[in-house]
Amino acid sequence: MKLKDKVAVVTGAAQGLGKSIALALAREGADLVVGDIQEDPLYGTAKEVEALGRRCLPVRCDISSSDQVAQMFARAGERFGTVHILVNNAAMVPTSPAEEERRNRHYAYATTPMPRRSLGITSGLSDEDWLKWWDVNVHGTFYCTREALRFMEPQNDGKIINIASIAGISAASTHSPGYSASKAAVANFTKTVAYDVAGANIYVNAIACGGVLTPPFAAYLAKATEEQIRTLHQMIPLGRVGTPEEYASLAVYLAGDDHYLVGQVISPNGGLII
Repeated sequence: MKLKDKVAVVTGAAQGLGKSIALALAREGADLVVGDIQEDPLYGTAKEVEALGRRCLPVRCDISSSDQVAQMFARAGERFGTVHILVNNAAMVPTSPAEEERRNRHYAYATTPMPRRSLGITSGLSDEDWLKWWDVNVHGTFYCTREALRFMEPQNDGKIINIASIAGISAASTHSPGYSASKAAVANFTKTVAYDVAGANIYVNAIACGGVLTPPFAAYLAKATEEQIRTLHQMIPLGRVGTPEEYASLAVYLAGDDHYLVGQVISPNGGLII
């Protein structure tokens, strides 16, 4: 159990990737603080962690609020004394009907012979479409990182794993420029913080996820036509999207002590971006 006696905070842990990461860390011996705005499924995650024999503190937390983040970490300190691992997973993702329409338009343009033209995506965005990503995806990542470092710097030990996206390192999510920009911010924030704190034996890295079969993505696929699903899979050399468990295994590795990775943005994506 490579994470025995470690304490990990995982945000967005009520379902999907965050839940899978929390359970994977627990299987390796970590005690957990799990945060999310969805209380009922969050308590379900906590029960599953405890069923693995680990302690777990569920905290309802909107990470876009610096006060709520500070309170979550204060409770973590009261319960466990410290924090060794932070996984910044909570995020807004593009799932609205308008974003699904733009996604389908983008995928069709990328895979179907047709005259080249502007897709008209960026010019059609509203202020809300652009601004809505920043409070959670960027500011929330900063708030959680700041609080975690207040434990990690004095103890000269820590691991921070930011969940970025291929959207932030490529044009794979042309359908959502605001989301892509927010995830690019997470990727570069990872690098600057990593340089800042590496001298205190704190390793900061990011996972730039490709397609992950989370509940929102599964809901999108359930509504998609067979042709749309084939189009998506055709874009990925492996021919499928990744499972949350596949991504969680990388998070466990980055949370451990047997690597030399600092400030890296690693992108498991089935070959979509090589």
